[in-house]
Amino acid sequence: MSRRNVPASLPTFPWDTIAEARRKAESHPDGIVDLSVGTPVDPTPDVVTEALTTAGDAPGYPQVWGTPALRAGILDHMKQVWGAPASLDEASVLPVIGTKELVASMPSQLGLGPDSTVVIPACAYPTYRVGAQLAGAKIVAVDEPGEVGVTPDLIWINSPANPSGRVLDLDEMRAWVDLARSTGAVLVSDECYGEFVWDGESVSVLDERANGGDVTGLLACLSMSKRSNMAGYRAGFVVGDAELTSELLTVRKHSGLMIPAPVVAAMQAALADRSHVLEQVKRYQLRRGVLKSALEKAGFRIDCSEGSLYLWATHDEDCRVTLDRLANLGILCSPGDFYVDGSSDHVRIGLTATDERIDAAAQRLIA
Repeated sequence: MSRRNVPASLPTFPWDTIAEARRKAESHPDGIVDLSVGTPVDPTPDVVTEALTTAGDAPGYPQVWGTPALRAGILDHMKQVWGAPASLDEASVLPVIGTKELVASMPSQLGLGPDSTVVIPACAYPTYRVGAQLAGAKIVAVDEPGEVGVTPDLIWINSPANPSGRVLDLDEMRAWVDLARSTGAVLVSDECYGEFVWDGESVSVLDERANGGDVTGLLACLSMSKRSNMAGYRAGFVVGDAELTSELLTVRKHSGLMIPAPVVAAMQAALADRSHVLEQVKRYQLRRGVLKSALEKAGFRIDCSEGSLYLWATHDEDCRVTLDRLANLGILCSPGDFYVDGSSDHVRIGLTATDERIDAAAQRLIA
């Protein structure tokens, strides 16, 4: 059967290109230390698994919009933790099936197409670009509002950023809000690493200090994956301009994009408990200290990395050379050219490994 048109000629999946480095790292006598992905390795909190189990008898279809209790929990979280305006109500909230799905589908679900322009960070998680490609939209990749140079329809920002760990300060967040308002663009802030900031403060686009209490044209998307070790649950949410969330809800109702009822219960329980998040922050902070110190002793420089679950590291050489350098030590990273258009001299090194594996990587680096 002949192949029909694949939208936007999607690129090779990036991690498929490091298969040889993976094989090399796996051949290390003491095993691979895989720091190439952001998959949590610590246990899902008991409060979450208990809620999931209790809600396991779910014979009926769930609602695309979740439950009133979940929506209330999301609103409380955004107002209490992220400074969102008190005026937000449940019409501003939409649960989603993990935020990667949302990122990939957002341009299409907002009705963008070949005549539309999507702004993405110049150094970014690949799915922002893929989502624009799926919609057939034009792409402008920049890291500063003053570099945009066009009238965009949709702007993606990411803080703390994947892969670089860069954290936008309040003035930078305000500048993106001002650009969106001056051009009429929708501004979506991916804040899935917001709980993990090591230097400075993480500011949400919904923070009243950034938007003056007006969320028109603004959306924040957040994930349960990292903060609550729920990546396997596929659970996230988007909050902001009620007109936009309602538009997305309509599309998603027609598409049947429903979070399973037990997962809804688990999300609600996770949002009601901050103690497990604080414990996870401490785990990553300790791992970061061990790995950062070892990398610097091994001649690496760490750039940005004020937040997120990654270290943005360079050995002042092409990232594929560094990929092989680390693979020879049994350490697998992700090369910086996954995240930029062209070559890179950086690699992304994840903190998402057990304490034992992080310690093993550190010992190999400084041996």
